[in-house]
Amino acid sequence: MLGLVMSLVGCGGPPVATPSSRSVVSQDDAPRTPPSRSLPTPVERPGLHNLVAYHDGFVSGGVPEGDAGFDSLRAMGVRTIISVDGAVPDVGRAADRGLRYIHLPIGYDGFDDARGLELARAVRDAMADGPVYVHCHHGRHRSAGAAAAVAVSLGWMTTDEATARMRVSGTSPRYRGLYLCTAEARPIAPQALDEIDGDFPEISRPDDFVEAMVQMSHAIEHLTLIAAAGWATPESHPDLVPAAEAGRLADLLRLSSQDDRASSEPDPDFAAWLARDAAEVAALEDALLVKPVDTTALDAMLGRIRASCTACHAAHRN
Repeated sequence: MLGLVMSLVGCGGPPVATPSSRSVVSQDDAPRTPPSRSLPTPVERPGLHNLVAYHDGFVSGGVPEGDAGFDSLRAMGVRTIISVDGAVPDVGRAADRGLRYIHLPIGYDGFDDARGLELARAVRDAMADGPVYVHCHHGRHRSAGAAAAVAVSLGWMTTDEATARMRVSGTSPRYRGLYLCTAEARPIAPQALDEIDGDFPEISRPDDFVEAMVQMSHAIEHLTLIAAAGWATPESHPDLVPAAEAGRLADLLRLSSQDDRASSEPDPDFAAWLARDAAEVAALEDALLVKPVDTTALDAMLGRIRASCTACHAAHRN
């Protein structure tokens, strides 16, 4: 498959305070410069959503959309884009505008120390060339968590300041691992960063299509356990975060729908089937982020997802 959410690691922890209600700035006054770290709400620019600065010239946001998104990045003076999403970056559009991509995917439940060091080294080195833009898919959760931890690791923010910026980005308190990775971050000595290999890939392909299908099956099993626990973390599996499991499954489906294997299936509807399921699971993830959860609606959504997966397996599994 084209890409896959990284294995989730032990950055779990207690929930943090719920973010306050947010009003998004539709356009700021300086579209040719990166948004200021002092802005209390996210910024929107053509083809770019949910922009929040974590340092001067270091901005988190959503995936650049088409030519407009990459043109906006170039207008801001960005020279390096770091994707922490599982999807393959649009390196072609970036290169056409003189922009470089670095692809270091992370999971919804955080990242390990090795990936944290890689992110800090990548940002530190890239900032020497100009502003840096870090993104996931929507720019609310994974990119904000990565940006916050990097800001602490490079001595730009305290953990409290970085956590506050995550709330500005809209990071859900249900993604406890992302918040804990920021809370546990500490400034890293330059010598320690120098020891990290700075040759980072433009595209990471951590797993193949078949492995993605296996991971989807596991995610469905996890969501079934979560549903049985009233759409809460099961006592027998304290590592399972409901919204994170839904987000992982949505990513797996979305990325698999873009894989060459999906488009090569005899049934031309196979890739579209995966994409439709990805949208359904993304809606499930969104519903899990609303308090209190509507267990009846969630049960119905999971039932449709399971039925679709069963039908897909019957038609395409060999």
